[in-house]
Amino acid sequence: MEDKIVEVNFGPQHPSTHGVLRIKVKLDGEIIVDAQPVIGYLHRNAEKLSEMGGYPKGMIYMDRLDYVAALNMELGYVMSVEQLMDVQVPERALWIRMMMVELNRIASHLIWLGTHGLDMGMLTPFFYCFSEREKILRIFDEITGSRLLYNYFAVGGVYSDITPKSVEMIKEWYGNFYKRLEEIQSIFAKSYIYVQRTKNVGKLSAEDVLSYGITGPMQRASGMKRDVRKDNPYLFYDKINFDVPTRGEGDVYARFLVRIEEMRQSASIVNQVVGKIPQGDFYNKKYSKPMLVRLKATGESYVPTESPKGEFGVHLIGDGSSIPYRVRIRSPSFANLSSIPTMLKGYKIADLTASVSSIDPVFGEVDR
Repeated sequence: MEDKIVEVNFGPQHPSTHGVLRIKVKLDGEIIVDAQPVIGYLHRNAEKLSEMGGYPKGMIYMDRLDYVAALNMELGYVMSVEQLMDVQVPERALWIRMMMVELNRIASHLIWLGTHGLDMGMLTPFFYCFSEREKILRIFDEITGSRLLYNYFAVGGVYSDITPKSVEMIKEWYGNFYKRLEEIQSIFAKSYIYVQRTKNVGKLSAEDVLSYGITGPMQRASGMKRDVRKDNPYLFYDKINFDVPTRGEGDVYARFLVRIEEMRQSASIVNQVVGKIPQGDFYNKKYSKPMLVRLKATGESYVPTESPKGEFGVHLIGDGSSIPYRVRIRSPSFANLSSIPTMLKGYKIADLTASVSSIDPVFGEVDR
């Protein structure tokens, strides 16, 4: 029997693995007997680099973790710093943060959906998804001056206020987004090949996701209704109406449906937030920007947030100096990737790409 087992290296290459992931696959014919993920080809040392400068300096390394959801990464870090230092943030700044991270959640899901389609051999939805994502990036450019890595959140608020033009851009985007999302979903749902390649493929049970510490859309697609925004509300999520979409199938297609519905919910959140942003300061003037580098902290803090991939948390330890003693990141893609052996075992090698794609890993966050 052992003579029939062939070991194949899948990756590390960016196409199909969504980053520099290597998977050691053992095959019996076309059937996957075992699959082991191998990471570490993109080690950015973000945690250690964050321990080499002042607390605000760490923000630039957070941007480069999940770089397609940089604002969600910034939020976890800046909230942990503010908890450690007991910094008060103006209400306007908190609403702005909430609006920005939900827009970034949609942009992240769109880039996943477009590239997931490419993995399945579908070119058309890639252009649809990136067209919608481009509208969001233009909003970010108007507000932050950047399109990908923003360094926008600051200890005590945000670095710049939203503009009337950006509000109009958001309203215009929102007016067309639902219709465009319906079109994108129908392209996938009406594709017989796509449905056949994703239904009952890469299944994970609720017990599996608990065992591996899987969070985010992958967890919710396996029937577990867990979302940090609901279970442990931060910002003003307890003052906003939104649902946490779940599916019970636990397969690739269920993860697709969950992310589609999450985009609808995030769009609704953005629309509600725009109407609730109060007047006032966007920054706590007590902490003038030049003084941030001299802020000192003692103690520990950990703040979990709901990133597009799952629970993202930052654990900080302060030793009384202006430089953090320890920065430790809980990155969701790292935990989600650990499910690969269970997710792939018993399926065919042709199912590997669909299953790994459904994880939506970003390796700046994994090899942190």
